[in-house]
Amino acid sequence: MAGRPTNRTNTRQRIQDVALGLFVEHGYDKTSMREIAEGLGITKAALYYHFKAKEEILLSISQGLGAPVDELIAWARTRPRTLETKREVLRRYSEVLKDATPLFRIMQENQAALRALGIGQTLNDRVAAVAELMYEHGASVRTQVRLSDALVSVHFGAFSLHALAGDPEEKRLALLESALETLESVSAECR
Repeated sequence: MAGRPTNRTNTRQRIQDVALGLFVEHGYDKTSMREIAEGLGITKAALYYHFKAKEEILLSISQGLGAPVDELIAWARTRPRTLETKREVLRRYSEVLKDATPLFRIMQENQAALRALGIGQTLNDRVAAVAELMYEHGASVRTQVRLSDALVSVHFGAFSLHALAGDPEEKRLALLESALETLESVSAECR
């Protein structure tokens, strides 16, 4: 049947899920392919059938989590730069970041080891593309900075809120609400 995941796809996803958990718990550098295989209850040979190295696993995780950001960017580039489009960019970006938090933690804690994989540069390029969607061509510096504030709140807040007590979804929505209030105030200033 078309569109139905295969066992290979399911196994690859399981590998990614287990590896991501181990990378977050122990650190990328300190996690071995043997530990990933043990976490899955499979042999290293079975793991190597799907991924030749942990770098491949992390790259596949990054690509999977980055795809929704790429889709958001493509969608927003076809839209006019209205207040409603910017609201929707912030909403969708906040939702995407909810799933990407573990990857960003790994990247933050293992920067030197991951630089060679190019994941950081790809992330920077995606963030720059999302930021470009928020800017107003010809707007004042103050307006540009305020628009950037709204995006930065969503982006960096998604990774800093884990230290605060409370329900993760409630914190994400409060952060999004704050960013949308900033966006609304910029819009009101420009009228």
